[in-house]
Amino acid sequence: MPLDRRSFLGRTAATGAGVALASSVASPAVASGSGGAHQDRAKRYSFTVLGTTDLHGNVFNWDYFTDKEFDDAAHNDVGLAKISTLVEQIRKEKGRGNTLLIDAGDTIQGTQLSYYYAKVDPITAKRGPVHPMAQAMNAMRYDAAALGNHEFNYGIPVLRKFEEQCCFPLLGANALDAKTLKPAFPPYVIKSMRTPHGRDVRVAILGLTNPGIAIWDKANVQGKMVFPGLEEQAAKWVPKLRSMGADVVIVSAHSGSSGTSSYGDQVPYVENAAGLVAEQVPGIDAILVGHAHAEIAEKFVTNKQTGKQVLLSEPAKWGQRLTVFDFDVVWEKGRWTVEKAGAKVLNSNTVAEDPKITRLLSDEHKKVVAYVNQVVGTNAVAMTSAEAPYKDVPIIDLINHIQAAAVKDALAGTEYAALPVLSQAACFSRSAVIPAGEVTIRDVAGLYVFENTLEARLMTGAQMKAYLEFSANYFVQTAAGAPVDPAKLTNANNTPDYNYDVVSGLSYEVDIAKPAGSRVSKVMFEGAPLADGAQFVFAVNNYRANGGGNFPHVAAAKQVWANSDEIRNTMISWVKTKGAIDPAEFASVDWKLTRDGVPVF
Repeated sequence: MPLDRRSFLGRTAATGAGVALASSVASPAVASGSGGAHQDRAKRYSFTVLGTTDLHGNVFNWDYFTDKEFDDAAHNDVGLAKISTLVEQIRKEKGRGNTLLIDAGDTIQGTQLSYYYAKVDPITAKRGPVHPMAQAMNAMRYDAAALGNHEFNYGIPVLRKFEEQCCFPLLGANALDAKTLKPAFPPYVIKSMRTPHGRDVRVAILGLTNPGIAIWDKANVQGKMVFPGLEEQAAKWVPKLRSMGADVVIVSAHSGSSGTSSYGDQVPYVENAAGLVAEQVPGIDAILVGHAHAEIAEKFVTNKQTGKQVLLSEPAKWGQRLTVFDFDVVWEKGRWTVEKAGAKVLNSNTVAEDPKITRLLSDEHKKVVAYVNQVVGTNAVAMTSAEAPYKDVPIIDLINHIQAAAVKDALAGTEYAALPVLSQAACFSRSAVIPAGEVTIRDVAGLYVFENTLEARLMTGAQMKAYLEFSANYFVQTAAGAPVDPAKLTNANNTPDYNYDVVSGLSYEVDIAKPAGSRVSKVMFEGAPLADGAQFVFAVNNYRANGGGNFPHVAAAKQVWANSDEIRNTMISWVKTKGAIDPAEFASVDWKLTRDGVPVF
């Protein structure tokens, strides 16, 4: 859908210089000087910035895919209701006016709660509902939130409606209008913290998002928005904020700290650039880090130009943690400067949910629980993804079977109808289960937890071999005869499960005793060795097709078909239509791990 030009231009005009100053008013927190008469006379003030990131639609401590309270191996809790309790505790301790609350993005995608209000009962409908995340964050009095890449998954109209419903700005200094190259969202907001010393502390929050949006959500943003690098845009805006009188500059960055990228050279920017921003751009005091789903309580990065220590913190994901930045500022030479800064993270599993938030959204929660528990079919034999990262299991075969069928149906009667269809799938959740007996929407949705859509690309046999070889980098090299621990076999070089693809329609072996790059062998198609020149249609999700994971060849391959509906919905529709799932119809062991030709399992 096209951008609403009138509302876009109105917003851009209003936000070209950021967002108007906002005051925080309450009893001031005073940091007393010590260690000498001169220090005792110095004017000091302390304030706290609270940070969340990668909330991914989590309000309640609830797993809609298992239909029960959330739990994991570490007994983490999730959700804004838990975070709200922690926030109120800190506000009570520090004083409401001495705290700010910000977020680093990925807010409106990830749970069935957020999906429901984007697709089933969409916020964009006439007299549509207010998004639960907007309701919760408004009630918690957020001061600002950066845009995450997943904000764009449902298209720009949904994002704009969410923005309209929020009582705080969505910041994105490097989300630019494709035609004017002006900010499409407010780049920053400046908050004034009232002190007892006459002059407020002016705290600038600069929002930066992920350049990978141009790849991952190409269908939604191409021709509408562009996303230059974080370092480039921070270097542009931080000096402006300082010249406007900002005493403290905090960056809310939807970008990890590692300096790595998953999209290779497809865009000339770094995906996880927060650490590089701290190193390269002078004038930043702290960065709230997001995107990587990592827990970083406190990390200092030295700026290469000034030698100043820049404080970083990342509060994991889903509302599992809350970052607490504490700043002590001192009045020197006619301005406030940061004298001391530190950070920690609080665990949301230490507190109860805030009843203010749970009461506010109880009706929405009940609607979604009822929706995901609708029965759509039956299943003959229980299937689980527990061993999917290292074994060919039926539950992943089901994804590939449905995707291949969808592409074959779509290409019927076209020039590509006679070509064989291969399909890729990954293990998105190791806890997915399709039970024997009745199958619900949540059972199927829990197998495919991302809002990916389906495409068809033309690939050759040689390209498919390279694709499989790249995928096999996921395994830790394990010598023949060495003990095999499945828990330590995967995720080599921090490769996530969702970046290990298995391909249906071919059979092959992966020798984990060999080094990465020379592991895949015995690649067969219909019982014969795969010919390099063979032509295939490849059923692939849009994330991978657009370069996500940096797999070879697929992003440059010719697209012959694409669907705008989520693969998850395609799967639900398939189960509804068939009425029954029988693994005997599609499950087969087509790939296996070996060492020197001997199967590992």
